[in-house]
Amino acid sequence: MYRPIINILVGIFLFVTAGFAQENQDSLLVATKDWKITKVKKGVVWKQGHFHNLFDSEQEINYVEIDLKRNLKKLYLAAEPSELKPTSQLASEHQALVAVNGGFFDMKNGGATDFIQVDNKVVNRTRKKSERGNALLLLSKKEIKIKAATDTLYEAEHYPNVMLSGPLLIVNSKPYPLAKNAFNDNRHPRTAAALTENGKLLLFVVDGRNKSSHGMNLHELSRVLRWLGAKEAMNLDGGGSSTLYIKGATGNGVVNHPSDNKLFDHEGERAVANIIYLK
Repeated sequence: MYRPIINILVGIFLFVTAGFAQENQDSLLVATKDWKITKVKKGVVWKQGHFHNLFDSEQEINYVEIDLKRNLKKLYLAAEPSELKPTSQLASEHQALVAVNGGFFDMKNGGATDFIQVDNKVVNRTRKKSERGNALLLLSKKEIKIKAATDTLYEAEHYPNVMLSGPLLIVNSKPYPLAKNAFNDNRHPRTAAALTENGKLLLFVVDGRNKSSHGMNLHELSRVLRWLGAKEAMNLDGGGSSTLYIKGATGNGVVNHPSDNKLFDHEGERAVANIIYLK
């Protein structure tokens, strides 16, 4: 009579054990990765790596690691109130050395769909509150923070640069709860910003929607960022928007493989409303 219960418990044990083994294997792949490392400038490093079996999938990752002690005062936001431009164009117009696409935007009319303030000027206000818009990037010449969005207007009074986006991924080095929905659970190209324990900002992009890189769901993205040392992290706009720009690194500065042209090259950028950049 107890055999069915025992069989169920054994099945659960084996399932959980297999899950832990897979996560340990994936974390080791990231921790021991022989990244291709390029010094962009003092305190700014670009890392690129391809994985053939991360989360049982192909993954192409590019990220820039910025030493905040050296470069905090050179970090900025740029935003178009009612227009859309490729990340590389916005980066070039603002003399950026490094840039990533920022938050979500109105694809028809331009401008951000979530609150964004640049140099104490509100560029766009939240058009409609969403479950995913629960994280704030706060930036001044003295500090940068990633935190849960509780009172955006209060933060805007205390920080000249504010970007609302999300979902929030990591708080105090622990995964932040993610709702179960298609946006979070399906694999896509992703962009994220993270702060590490040792004072670095990570501007992170994983490619997707291609056989050469499948993309990540937000649970996988959160794990990778934690394995890279993130103590706070937030998701940014992904999909066809995901773009990492490094001046002079390629013909147009784009180092990842934006997916909008369905080719695994550097030409498939989608026009966006705002960027995070290093001057």
